[in-house]
Amino acid sequence: MVMDFLRPEIAALEQNGITRVALTRIGDPKVIALWFGEGDAVTDEFIRVAAKEALDAGDTFYTHTRGKQALRDALKRYLDALYGIDLDPDRITVPGATMLGITIAAQMALTTGDHAIIVGPVWPNIESTYQATGAEVTYVSQRRSEAGWQLDLDDIRAALRPRTRSLFVNSPCNPTGWVMPAEQQAELLELCRERNILLIADEVYHRNVYDCDVAPSFMTLARDDDPVIVVSGFSKAWAMTGWRVGWVVAPSRHAETWAILSECFNTGATVFVQQAAITALERGEETVARLRDQYARGREIVTEVLGRCPRVELTEPQGAFYAFPRVRGLTSSLAFVEGVLAEEDVGIAPGYTFGPGNEEHFRLCFAHSHEALREGLERIVRYIERHDNEFDSV
Repeated sequence: MVMDFLRPEIAALEQNGITRVALTRIGDPKVIALWFGEGDAVTDEFIRVAAKEALDAGDTFYTHTRGKQALRDALKRYLDALYGIDLDPDRITVPGATMLGITIAAQMALTTGDHAIIVGPVWPNIESTYQATGAEVTYVSQRRSEAGWQLDLDDIRAALRPRTRSLFVNSPCNPTGWVMPAEQQAELLELCRERNILLIADEVYHRNVYDCDVAPSFMTLARDDDPVIVVSGFSKAWAMTGWRVGWVVAPSRHAETWAILSECFNTGATVFVQQAAITALERGEETVARLRDQYARGREIVTEVLGRCPRVELTEPQGAFYAFPRVRGLTSSLAFVEGVLAEEDVGIAPGYTFGPGNEEHFRLCFAHSHEALREGLERIVRYIERHDNEFDSV
């Protein structure tokens, strides 16, 4: 008899649907890879040079587990200027990747027997992170409407339980592109204050919006004593996905706790990468603007190409750089994306993995070069049209 040492919560975790598909063909040059949340252009040279110079200068030793002081200072200047605030620097921690910040935040608040709420559709690793704490998870879903994706806060109120300890919201949203209005953020924050529920606000797409320079943020609303942790990072705005560096803004009274847990989980963010992050903050506004323009054009191409396919319903995203189309009559999003990959060499993500109720959807990233994006979209439409008679009638 083999004895298994895994906790039940860990043993029950499943690989998410994105990597389930992608790992079968990752790195295949024939594949137009629209499955991950990144484009196909490398990080700008001036950021890469900063990392190389830090290495050449011998910046290879341990540093503060909450991040270099110079980086935390640069983040304060950036956030103060962006949001018109005066942020207490003790609230800023750079533990490593943005996802690590979410993981630590969830571990701080939740344990077995607790309850957590996730606003979906959402990137699937969030549910796994919450499940690993032992907490029970409930989804509250955004709803599609003529005005775009929207969230009804009454749905959140209905989902609350006596043991609800945390709520996760991602805005701008991966995968729908929904952007939470400031007025609704204030209302949700007040609810979390009243119930002492930790609100984990994932704002990593904060600069990936199309009608303004920055998305509404809990940063402008949350007091230092509020049960709010805002998580963000460098991966999306500056095209630094592989660098694995992000930040959190949390109550200053927990600064020591963040130092302790950052040391436990990661011993701090990679040291020479932190110099590259400083450079991105101080010199990267042109990069942010250029990428936003590129993504905006990608969004137009998605609307143009998928809009020609009667089987597809598309709600235009307000932010992030994903489309989350509905294929009317689709019964298995996994079989659909596997078919597209096998027959058309295009990698996309199945809708089921973004939470319940999304089986008719798939996600694609439009951050890629426009030529590759257009070709990938044309292939997807070709696949749908070729298999049209296999979809359920609706």
